[in-house]
Amino acid sequence: MMVSPVSILASLSPYILISALLLYLLLEQLTYLRKKGNLPGPLFVPPIIGNAVLVVRDPTSFWYKQSALAGNSPGLSANYLVGRFIVYIRDTELSHQIFTNVRPDAFHFVGHPFGKKLFGDHNFIYMFGDDHKSVRRQIAPNFTPKALSIYSELMQVIILRHLRLWEESCNGPVSLRNLVRDLNLETSQTVFVGPYLDEEDKNRFRTDYNIFNLGTMTLPFDLPGSAFHKARMAVKRLANILAVCAGNSKARMAAGEEPTCLIDFWMQPIIAEAASGNPPPPHSGDEEIGGFLFDFLFAAQDASTSSLLWAVTQLESKPDVLRRVREEVGSIWSPESNVLITVDQLAEMKYTLNVAREVVRYRPPATMVPHVAAVDFPLTKTYTIPKGTIVFPSVFDSSFQGFTEPDRFDPDRFSETRKEDQVFKRNFLAFGWGSHQCVGQRYALNHLVLFIAMFSTLLDFKRVRSDGCDEIVYCPTISPKDGWFSASRVIPWARSGSGPASPGRFFPEPEGPVPTLVTGMSSSPPAGVEPGSMTIGPQGSNQ
Repeated sequence: MMVSPVSILASLSPYILISALLLYLLLEQLTYLRKKGNLPGPLFVPPIIGNAVLVVRDPTSFWYKQSALAGNSPGLSANYLVGRFIVYIRDTELSHQIFTNVRPDAFHFVGHPFGKKLFGDHNFIYMFGDDHKSVRRQIAPNFTPKALSIYSELMQVIILRHLRLWEESCNGPVSLRNLVRDLNLETSQTVFVGPYLDEEDKNRFRTDYNIFNLGTMTLPFDLPGSAFHKARMAVKRLANILAVCAGNSKARMAAGEEPTCLIDFWMQPIIAEAASGNPPPPHSGDEEIGGFLFDFLFAAQDASTSSLLWAVTQLESKPDVLRRVREEVGSIWSPESNVLITVDQLAEMKYTLNVAREVVRYRPPATMVPHVAAVDFPLTKTYTIPKGTIVFPSVFDSSFQGFTEPDRFDPDRFSETRKEDQVFKRNFLAFGWGSHQCVGQRYALNHLVLFIAMFSTLLDFKRVRSDGCDEIVYCPTISPKDGWFSASRVIPWARSGSGPASPGRFFPEPEGPVPTLVTGMSSSPPAGVEPGSMTIGPQGSNQ
């Protein structure tokens, strides 16, 4: 009986498929080992997904191990994530080689290991050359002294309102993470797009941003219903909302009204160009600007949440630092004056600014700044980064190199006497370096200084400690593992008056319902602490 070639092939197909799969897995391992070369890193990586599960399950441990491995080499270590070879960079000077070579034929800044999938290809963070310079010129008016002064007033009103909400609605220890996150989201919405978001848009914005945030910490499987896919769709919706805001701002600026938020300062010169008969600048369409605004929001939101949380934890654990902040702020500004902190007063708060800088150095919110190698790049004399590699320059590790006693929280390192921000400038990379250095760093520091000044002056607070409460967790920027605090007021909240300098103006009644105080990283207070066991009320009422 004659057997047809088709039947023979059908009988062998399972073996062929298995052999092909085994060959693929073998080639994957060999390719990884070839790219790894002499770098420290695992000798075997799980097929296809690599060590992505470890990153999602315990990112703190994963990146700590990569840093430790790099410490035993010339500052580099290797690993493998979801089909991508990665190189972790611990050494500051090697990180500078990445930051100073962001160009089409070297490294591409991606902001997130799978950022292009998540954000799309046409975003500010992916631009080079003339396009990048053009957009940076357009956004320069966003951070002039006049603009920063307006933002400062908006920030303070929001900080004060939230501090009052926290104080009035907490009947026991609460986790600050969600409270600070909501404060920052309202700050970003108000400062960036001000009057152009109605309440419905704000609620949708909050929901979609939380969806996006969760998606940044999941495996990048873009399947319908997956967290990553939901996050990608949320980014599109958020960018669309912001694009509408850009269009509304253009109309308002064309009518000759004064800028009241960041998008107004951005649109004003664009409208002026059109009014003079010139063509609009490149990349000034509503949709593109909506995408750029989302980039700013992503850069500001979680980073600011991280810094505010670490500021509170350090102030609580360093009584001398807290005392000096209160003394300085008290000598410059009084809450009982019923006026906001002025720009000139903010400039006088030099020690408080040093505290803010040290918070950013000691716990840089975005610990790494991922880039993709566009070509084979010789990083050292003995190692060339292969094309397609995702490289992770560690801003966190650089913060603990060079500085005097880097493991100690010491705001005085930034004093006029020591000037470690200048002496070790190359190690202070929290705001980036080179062409993609953060354009909003003064904005970020102003916000942090204002929060530290007002939080320290208006509230007494105490941390409810638990084992490992100071451990670092990624969400996606770094935060303390537990941030349970109780608080009591220092300055009584005024409740009446409506004049320009009245207490009622300074501490306005909360608008809308009091938010539900949900927990952050842990779902319940530390063991032995009952919710409500430490009440919040007038000074001295904590039992």
